[in-house]
Amino acid sequence: MTLSGFLLLLLIAGICGSVAQAIVGYSHGGCLVSVVLGLVGAVLGTWLAKKVGIGEILAVSVGGQTFPIVWSVIGAALCVAILSFLRPRNRD
Repeated sequence: MTLSGFLLLLLIAGICGSVAQAIVGYSHGGCLVSVVLGLVGAVLGTWLAKKVGIGEILAVSVGGQTFPIVWSVIGAALCVAILSFLRPRNRD
């Protein structure tokens, strides 16, 4: 995989993480947090899809690597939802 392909995958992961944060309505962090959420969401979402028995719905192939867009957004949204419930709220 080339450097440009890796950076493109990170960009796609960042967009997926940002979409997941927008769906849940909870945002904490910037671009780096969105990229990490997108990558964690891809792992979590793909694992959930295999357990349920559903294949990849929408996947992008960059440099021989596939990135599951839908499962990344679903997995990241689940991760953000769990984090938003665990984080204490400010009482002002």
